[in-house]
Amino acid sequence: MNKRFLLLTAALCSFMAVPILAQREAKTINDNWEFKKLAENHWTSVDLPHTYNLDAYQGRNYYQGKAEYRRILSLPEVIPGRRYFLKIDAASKAASVKVNGINVGTHAGGYTAFTFDITKCVKKENIIEIIVDNARKDICPISADFTFWGGIYRDVWIVSTPDVHFNMLNMGSDGIFVSTPLVNERQSLVKVVSEVTNDAKKPSTFEVRNELFSPDGKLLQTFKKKASLKAGETRRLELQSKLISNPELWTPETPILYKVVTSLVDIKTGKAIDRKFHKVGFRWFSFDGEKGFCLNGKPYKLRGFNRHQDQAPVGVAVPDEVHRRDIKIMKDLGSNYIRISHYPQDDALLEACDELGLLAWEEIPIVNIVPDTPGYADNCEYNLREMIRQHYSHPSIINWGYMNEILLVTPRPGTKEWPVYKERTVALAKRLEKVLKEEDATRKSVMAYNMTNVYNEIGLNLVDVVGWNLYHGWYEGELNGFNRWCENQHQLYPKQPMIISEWGAGSDRRLHSYQARPFDFSIEYQQTYIEHYLPFIEEKPWISGCTYWNFIDFNVAARQESMPRVNNKGVAYNDRTLKDVAYYFKSMWRKDVPVVHIASRDWPARMGNANDIQRIKVYSNMQEVELFVNGKSVGKKKTDNCFAVFDAVLPFGISTLKAKGMSEKWFADDFRVKGGNTEDAMNIRYTPLPDLAKGEELAINVGSNCYFISSLSHLTWLPDQAYKSGTWGYIGGENKSTTSEIENTIDGPIYQTWREGDLEYKIDAPMGKYEVELLMADVTKPATQLPNLLSRSNGEASSKDARFDVSINGEIKETDFTPTDGRHYRTAFKRRYIVRNNDTSIHIHLKSLQGKAFLNGIKIRKLD
Repeated sequence: MNKRFLLLTAALCSFMAVPILAQREAKTINDNWEFKKLAENHWTSVDLPHTYNLDAYQGRNYYQGKAEYRRILSLPEVIPGRRYFLKIDAASKAASVKVNGINVGTHAGGYTAFTFDITKCVKKENIIEIIVDNARKDICPISADFTFWGGIYRDVWIVSTPDVHFNMLNMGSDGIFVSTPLVNERQSLVKVVSEVTNDAKKPSTFEVRNELFSPDGKLLQTFKKKASLKAGETRRLELQSKLISNPELWTPETPILYKVVTSLVDIKTGKAIDRKFHKVGFRWFSFDGEKGFCLNGKPYKLRGFNRHQDQAPVGVAVPDEVHRRDIKIMKDLGSNYIRISHYPQDDALLEACDELGLLAWEEIPIVNIVPDTPGYADNCEYNLREMIRQHYSHPSIINWGYMNEILLVTPRPGTKEWPVYKERTVALAKRLEKVLKEEDATRKSVMAYNMTNVYNEIGLNLVDVVGWNLYHGWYEGELNGFNRWCENQHQLYPKQPMIISEWGAGSDRRLHSYQARPFDFSIEYQQTYIEHYLPFIEEKPWISGCTYWNFIDFNVAARQESMPRVNNKGVAYNDRTLKDVAYYFKSMWRKDVPVVHIASRDWPARMGNANDIQRIKVYSNMQEVELFVNGKSVGKKKTDNCFAVFDAVLPFGISTLKAKGMSEKWFADDFRVKGGNTEDAMNIRYTPLPDLAKGEELAINVGSNCYFISSLSHLTWLPDQAYKSGTWGYIGGENKSTTSEIENTIDGPIYQTWREGDLEYKIDAPMGKYEVELLMADVTKPATQLPNLLSRSNGEASSKDARFDVSINGEIKETDFTPTDGRHYRTAFKRRYIVRNNDTSIHIHLKSLQGKAFLNGIKIRKLD
């Protein structure tokens, strides 16, 4: 249902007494609700949208269970001869609804709308009660790398119609389905299928009228038909326009929309009884294993992002403007495609795709595994039909999907459990593929595979388009493994259309490295990863396109890693602030405006020695870039792969960086008209390494290749290094890391790397009294991780705690010591010692007694 139409109608009509033949009236009833979890006694006042899972920001074990919403609804008048409906745009995962104590219906599915006829129980004063349950195991998803937010997190509507109206009870749709059975550059057709219901007690004769309007609002055609319905009858009526000559075609670059107004007209009075409108975009498309994707008969690379819908601090209970804003940001980055992952999203998002120009893949959330749960397959089918019917008329949609990485947590081939899982999974896929084509043969089906060819081998390649979720150089292998995988798949299945449906690397703005590597979560490795994948995707015509994982850093209550509760692979932070790497996408994808971006916003405060070389990267789609530091040119460089890297020496203090792009393609007057920028500037702070003699703190990120900048104290922890005379560093030991969450700290990454074994640290320092703080976290019993980490190891579990002696400058500080006390695993441990340095260095020594000694961080400051 078009929300803007409903809001406009609601603003004009507020349920005042009206004639029987008045058109539908609709308004949201999001205000003045009360809420409580079912086991609680206290009611809390809330407005919708609302989720009861803000606890997902605080811990892994967020609430999954039932909750109740209630509201008193007053109507000025209940008018005979009218119908009253309650429409809920989403309630996760299941809902049961009462009006005035009467059960009006239940719904299984957390991401699709549903509507109940409440005419028989509605009064002037009403009590609406809705029980929501996000714990049901017979409703998808049951396993996934995202939070299952519970609540009524989209709009709730009260809708009133005449007795003769468009069908309100067709799986949450508006009962009208618009398609374009013929489209080419010369001519096109519009087909409108309307379902009409006569809820009156006597037959009714009316006219179904469709008016087609041009993009500039001119009436082009009217195609209509008389019809009669018996009392209580619902009928499906099909009407088709005459040929439309030389239609203006819809593309992401030119999202030209026509409009169809569909009305039920009273034969006697000539007045509209019910009316709805839909946007129409004329486009045609194809997928091909060799040629890739074509739009309107021309090769067209699909470029986009996956998109989850949450934003802190409200979870998924976001207003419509959040959905519209996200589409605008993606468009500005040059995106022309979106994978609406992994579930149907708000109507506002699809409307923005239509109007702003994004092709779309939408899917239902069957993720990781198909369980043997009664009713599960039936609910999946129902949710698929709902999604297609509710969003059928959106021209932006080109793909419907129904499974994502469905073999990820199934037993492996060769195990005794495998055959039954395989049979159940393939059977559901065949069932859903059939349903999808029954509902809509005009769009292409799609499924997302993870990194195994088993999908093809067992017959799950029954879809029109294969999506590959590939993470070579992140979860497994190395970057070039991505290239080899794609080429091998194309060689094995040359006729199979392919999209790279997921690819991504995590990044944490607190972590930076000049020697970035997989799973260090540095901003720099994410850039390296993306800069490798995207050119390959762009260069291969047989890859239809890609959707990067993910548009934002999104909430996953069960995630650990460097930022617990967050999957941080986004090109934007959760608040939608763009990371520097977003401008690489913009430089690659936008050829209509100049782009220049100094990629140091994510690392604007650095530390080093005087005259150290700092690598300054500039993303640009221009031919050449010149960098200036405090007004002085560092030099000019040709861009390669849409970036240039400069070796710059920064003075201590705050410097102004300026980058200027140069290209024959753009001139000043041109870019002022088109938008974009040929220059960029920012400030960067460069400070000297800590001087212990001055009382400054030396903080060592033991076992790590990364600088870590604390979000709390802003202290910079330096990457680890081997000892060299005159500095500091380790002697002996071995680097280790984990992705397990560390308790009792917000500086988790410090504790997620360490050195272990018999090891020493030597810190050259002047004589005096020092405070030495040692940081440790025992991960000999790593936490259970999500299956999405694939082959990533979190260390070897040990049955016994590591025990060791700790000495500083030859003085024993701890004997037969363990920081766990036998129970505090994966927990931040800090202990400070006051020591006297009577020599030229501070010497820290850990001696293993049981297992391997370990150390995660060192912080030192001089006291006198």
